[in-house]
Amino acid sequence: MNYKIIVLDLDGTLTNSKKEISKPTLDALIDIQERGYKVVLASGRPTPGVLPLAKEVQLDKFGGYVLSYNGAKIIDCRTNEVIYQKTLPGEVIPELYNAAVEANVGIISYDTDCVVVGREIDKYIELEARINHISPKKVDNFAEYINYPVNKCLMTGEHEVLLEVQKKLQNKYKSLLSIYFSEPFFLEIMPQNIDKAHSLIKLLNTIGITSEEMVCCGDGFNDISMIEIAGLGVAMENAQDVVKQAADFITYSNDDDGILHVIKKFFQ
Repeated sequence: MNYKIIVLDLDGTLTNSKKEISKPTLDALIDIQERGYKVVLASGRPTPGVLPLAKEVQLDKFGGYVLSYNGAKIIDCRTNEVIYQKTLPGEVIPELYNAAVEANVGIISYDTDCVVVGREIDKYIELEARINHISPKKVDNFAEYINYPVNKCLMTGEHEVLLEVQKKLQNKYKSLLSIYFSEPFFLEIMPQNIDKAHSLIKLLNTIGITSEEMVCCGDGFNDISMIEIAGLGVAMENAQDVVKQAADFITYSNDDDGILHVIKKFFQ
């Protein structure tokens, strides 16, 4: 098959355990872009947490794309144009904040250069800020501060407590929001019907490439949807078993240049 585009999850896939792209992998990604292939970085991270890696891979130079917030936002890196976006209904923000207060868990959203923190900064919020290389900003009134469109909120805390919060919120917002765990301590609150596959189809339709011409690589639960729709779905050796079962090909781990292996095998 003549593949034209490669879609890469970040954490556990493109980046190693140090959250870095190895030089051989980086060189290979730049090489295939010079030869006309398109690269997409697709992550659950907020946009500010993806853009430094996009810059490193030179997506702005070669016209690649960033798919952030698990697909709630897609950006053309060459033009900075937002190709697709879905945001949370504004009226739910105060209600989500009140639910966090009631359960005594953390709640955050994002601005262009910071993690917006509605309650105390806990160790999980510090981790989220560190992963994305953006600072946490504690605000006095979360509901009033978030007066602009946001793609997601995130609740943080102990898993057992967040499970109860998830049940209550799903009962209340089942037709309006998608509420799921990305980590045991991260409860993602997203617009309804958002996942990587849904958003990639929007992108492919825009740029005139078919899903059969797409290679998607990932390691986590939120990568399964895009792995299943790709012409070639790739799971990392370090992926969850259920992700491997969904894949057409299993590559080396993220610490053993698994993405480099995919490029050498399918993009030569």
